[in-house]
Amino acid sequence: MNHTLTRQSRAASARGFLSRFRAIAVVGLVCTAALGGCTGEQFQKGYILPDGALEQIPIGASQDQVLIVLGTPSTVATLDGEVFYYISQRTSRPVAFMNQRVVDQRVIAVYFDKNRQVRRLANYGLKDGKIFDFVSRTTPTSGQEMSYLTPLFKLLSFN
Repeated sequence: MNHTLTRQSRAASARGFLSRFRAIAVVGLVCTAALGGCTGEQFQKGYILPDGALEQIPIGASQDQVLIVLGTPSTVATLDGEVFYYISQRTSRPVAFMNQRVVDQRVIAVYFDKNRQVRRLANYGLKDGKIFDFVSRTTPTSGQEMSYLTPLFKLLSFN
């Protein structure tokens, strides 16, 4: 009889273990699906560039035309004429309790000549850790322009 109780208690113990194991496995799958299955949250801060907006601003356009198409700039500087800067940042976080991570930073720059007409457009972002103009496909060189852009990107990088 003693052997029968031992076998029964072992079988009950094994069933209990399997039940707990299944419950843990189900909880694990649910957590994995909840965390891995969602795309996370995306946040846009600052200026949102409308689709096709830069194409609507030809070289030689007036400052008023730029204001109509792009709106009020985030900031204005004077570098051989006025420059309008439109600043934005996109961040994401995979799960609500995690910190946000910078995905993209952009500074749209519209350069005007002394007559307040567009002489150049730039769409600055970071590429390989360096400021890069996605319009001209170049990295700006040092000088007055870089001395203004560099602090903007450092200011935007809060991570």
